[in-house]
Amino acid sequence: MKQHRKPHRYKKRKPIYYNRFLWLTLLVLVSSLALFYFLFLADFFQIKEINIASLQEALRGRLKLLVQERTENNVLSFPTRSIFLVNTGRIKEDILKEFPSISEIEISRNFPDSLNVSATERRGLASFCQEEACFILDGEGIVFENNGDLEPLIKTLIFDGEMKLGDKVIEKNELRRLLEINSYLELDLNIAVKELVISSADKLTVLTQEGWEIYLNPRGEIEWQLTKLKTLLNEKIPQEKRGELEWIELRFGNFANPKYRD
Repeated sequence: MKQHRKPHRYKKRKPIYYNRFLWLTLLVLVSSLALFYFLFLADFFQIKEINIASLQEALRGRLKLLVQERTENNVLSFPTRSIFLVNTGRIKEDILKEFPSISEIEISRNFPDSLNVSATERRGLASFCQEEACFILDGEGIVFENNGDLEPLIKTLIFDGEMKLGDKVIEKNELRRLLEINSYLELDLNIAVKELVISSADKLTVLTQEGWEIYLNPRGEIEWQLTKLKTLLNEKIPQEKRGELEWIELRFGNFANPKYRD
């Protein structure tokens, strides 16, 4: 008996556009490209304004130019100033390095298209000189502005290396001590101070406007040294006799030791 095979039936393949995975992949890809464009290239999030507060006008203009330059980026060879790509940490570092007169800086994003920059300028407390180079000194002991024509209040003979803007040249506590000495001499003892010279680690020379000098040890008991000076001036050297002095030594012993001009 002759057997008959059933004819083989081939399953008809669906067109590729019926493939759900393909459409899902295309949807994810298109959505990702659209999101990428919207966040990084679309005009909506491009930085258009940089608001800078708390600075004098000349410094504000220079600072704004630096921030503008640092907001320029490239993504896949496309130029962009997207607010999402701004590296605020790097900009802060660049500002503090470029502008020694700024002590603190804050940068915040103001969505969708601007940055807010708030800066604090250093406040000069004294002039500080090394040889012929003079600077303005702030309360942290940092020199931040050149001033070659300035009469120095504090002068150092022991600073190692070349002094430059942004250097911390004196510790905060040491600076406060020097300013307190200057204030006490002028306000309490009526001694007009011309200059404070850090001669060595254990010698501070005070040059007076009258032409005589005072020697102190800044590492010693300053209050005791100034008490010795006050006692000497009150009891033995009245105001009209001070012009005869050459110097007064306060660093040693229990008494202030004066030397008069020959």
